[in-house]
Amino acid sequence: MIAVIKMAGTSPELYSCIAPLVMNPEIIKYNHNYPFKTGETFVWFVAFADEDNHVLGFFPVEIRKKSLVINNYYVSNDDEDVFVSLLKAVDNDFLGEERDVEAVVQKPHESYFRTHGFEIERAWSLYLKMRKKHENE
Repeated sequence: MIAVIKMAGTSPELYSCIAPLVMNPEIIKYNHNYPFKTGETFVWFVAFADEDNHVLGFFPVEIRKKSLVINNYYVSNDDEDVFVSLLKAVDNDFLGEERDVEAVVQKPHESYFRTHGFEIERAWSLYLKMRKKHENE
């Protein structure tokens, strides 16, 4: 079972559970050597394994005026269930928002985002810029 917890971008709880990951050379390599960043304009969705409270992955979401941006994420073993849990948590939390959700997605993860309503806007060698448009109700 997977539990997803939302944390403020500068909360001590976030730092204590994420620091061992974002400072791990293997996870930095997973992120193509880009540093993970956060701040007051970020919220993080962190997926935990229910049985042992082990971090399975995270999505930092930057809240901008016109959009929400998922970038520099991590999911252990590229686990589809973790991706789905994190994407659902973002959707549920920002339900009713009048902003699109943008994501800078590693190419191997395209299908997870595509099946969740994201479309490709731009492609680079390692990444895709994808967008999920706000739906007018």
